[in-house]
This record gives sequence, structure tokens and C-alpha cells, in this order.
Amino acid sequence: MLKIRCVLIVFILMGFQNTFSQSIKVSGRIKSNTNIENIHVINITAQVFTITDKKGLFTITAKLNDTLKFSSVQHKLKEVVVSKEIISTKVIFVTLEEHINELDEVVVGKVLTGDLLSDITNTAGEPPINFYDVGIPGYTGKPATQSERKMDEATTGPNGKKLKWYSPLTGSIPLNPILNGLSGRTKMLKNRVKLEEREVLMQSIKSRLSKDFFVSNPLDEALKMDFFYFCADDENFVKHCKNQRDFKILIFLRMKYIQYLKNINSNKK
Repeated sequence: MLKIRCVLIVFILMGFQNTFSQSIKVSGRIKSNTNIENIHVINITAQVFTITDKKGLFTITAKLNDTLKFSSVQHKLKEVVVSKEIISTKVIFVTLEEHINELDEVVVGKVLTGDLLSDITNTAGEPPINFYDVGIPGYTGKPATQSERKMDEATTGPNGKKLKWYSPLTGSIPLNPILNGLSGRTKMLKNRVKLEEREVLMQSIKSRLSKDFFVSNPLDEALKMDFFYFCADDENFVKHCKNQRDFKILIFLRMKYIQYLKNINSNKK
């Protein structure tokens, strides 16, 4: 009888050990006084990640003693170690503190020191005249890049309309669109604008997501910049990453990460 009890105890203990050592899906919810969508949830130990939805809900794979990292621009960084209670309930609630940027002290008004040269330098002058002040209509949209301005110049007629070099023309003939079309300069400028768009998008993703992405997808520091250029070279880069949620962008980066590692390993052979 004693032996049977001992065997039962051993099996029970082994069952508990297996339960706590296996990875399970943990459902969680973020609480905060500010926006709780798109918060990055990273299992640093298992190297998996996810992102919260509009309600601050998420699901992630974890096991006992795994470390979960919660980060976003609007919140202070927080790490939580998966406890036995979390494994048992399969639920986790996390409260994040809002990250407040403190501004430097501001002095209102003019401070005169008695030094004439210093006081003249520190005295604010009149603001420059705005084109609205004199009734002149002005452009308030996004400033064009140098390549965009050159392309606009190469394809715009005297009436301000976009022209193709082969378009039917009447009256005076604008030579710029014709010459640029025949020489291939227009095509070259369009390609340059597309490259600049990819570069800007790639740099934006790198500055915003690289820190959290490389926590779960380690890569040598010297290769990180090369990896992002590898991603930008993909023909579907803009389609998958422009105006997309961080979660979709991270999925694309993960796919390219696997391809990138395969390329590195094949080159070593």
C-alpha cells in the first residue's frame, strides 16, 4: 500500500512538472490611462512576439519563468516573469505607466543683462511676413523632395498640367517633356522617386521597430543595417509595409529575417 502511494505521488509530481515546463497560450490584457493598441508584447525567452488590439488584448506562447517584455512609445518599459499562477490560470493582466517627456525649464519674457550686444542678440524680432498676410495663395502640403521637383519639372507643361512626351499638343510646344521622354530622363527620375520612397519607409520602420524586433530575432550589430536594405529590396516591400499596422510589418520582417539567415548560411558554405 505504501509503495502504491509513493508511485502515485511521483506521478503527480511529474504531472505538475510537465505542466509547468510546457509552453501554453497565455491570454492577457493591458491596462493604461492612455492608448493600449499596438503595444509590443515580446517573450524574450522563447523569442516570440505579438501586438495588442484596440482593447489591449493579446495572446502569446509562454512557459514557467519566461520573461515577457511590454513596450511602446507612450509607456514605460515593463518586464514580467511568468509565474505558476499565470500558468495555472492562463491569464495575465498588466498595468503600464504612461511615459511622460519632461520639458526643460522655460523662461518667459526678456531677460536683460546690461550687456548691449548680448541683449540685442537675445531680443526676439518681428516674425517674417507670411504669404497669407499679403493675400498671396501659397502651398501648404508636404514639401517635395529634390527628385520629385525634378520629375515635376520634366513632365509639366506651361499650363501646369502633367504631359507625356507623346501627348497631342496644340499651340506652343513645351520641349521639356518631349526631350526628357525621348532621352529616358523622365523614367530615370520616376525610378529615383520610388527609391527615395523605399528609403524613407525603411528608415522609419528601422527607427520604430528594430529594437523590439531584434530582441526576438537576434542578429549581429554589423548586419542589422544590411538586413533592412535586404527587406527594402523586396518587390512587395512598399505593399506590405506602407500604411500598415506594426503587427503586419513585423510578420513581413520575420519572413525576410528567415530568408536573410538562409542567404548568410549559404554564402558561408
